Amino acid sequence: MRFSLNVDHIATLRNSRGENQPDPITFALLAEQAGVDGIVVHLREDRRHINERDVRLLRELLTTKLDLEMAATDEIIKIACDVGPELATIVPERRQELTTEGGINVIDNISRLKDAINDLHKAEIEVSLFIEPSIEQIDASAEINSDFIEIHTGVFANAISEEEQFDELERIRIAVKHAKKLGLGVNAGHGLDYQNIKIFREISGIDEVSIGHAVIARAVFVGLNEAIREMIRLVK
Repeated sequence: MRFSLNVDHIATLRNSRGENQPDPITFALLAEQAGVDGIVVHLREDRRHINERDVRLLRELLTTKLDLEMAATDEIIKIACDVGPELATIVPERRQELTTEGGINVIDNISRLKDAINDLHKAEIEVSLFIEPSIEQIDASAEINSDFIEIHTGVFANAISEEEQFDELERIRIAVKHAKKLGLGVNAGHGLDYQNIKIFREISGIDEVSIGHAVIARAVFVGLNEAIREMIRLVK
């Protein structure tokens, strides 16, 4: 299982003072040196954290994979096609949310998403759809030629009881197995941390996990290198 680091929260901290520090580009490059398999950033329409300059600099400087999370809007698709990340992960986006709240409804947006995937494929960019662990949503993702799905793990991460956690794990396990049968790559992310990753890694078939907030929060106490190395040991 690979581990990609989301650096959005570094940009949030930078933007809170309207200044240049901390620099998410420097943070991403240091994370590469510490051993992450890729960098994830979400270029939101309101540019609340990562901005277009960040994305272009990351594309120029990274030696690992760049995963660009994005809404399927004309503006962001155009930027993605111009920048050329290795992977574009299409997510739902709502201005009022603090963070992405759930998976995109592929079934209800199938025409728009199909067009977005076609445009990204023309630019030789692989596409992932951020969805709930639902057989119906997986089938719809395969139907419109998505290369990957990314399973939303927020329900698992926020489960209060052990029973709820194991129920969601089983739901995810079934979803991963189904997606693999259809030839889809499978990533996962949202709310994963140093504790719940221990049980989550028991699910076979997941290619990569995307984690951000937990690692950045840990880095405040132990430093970036140690925070990343601790997570790498847990994931791998």
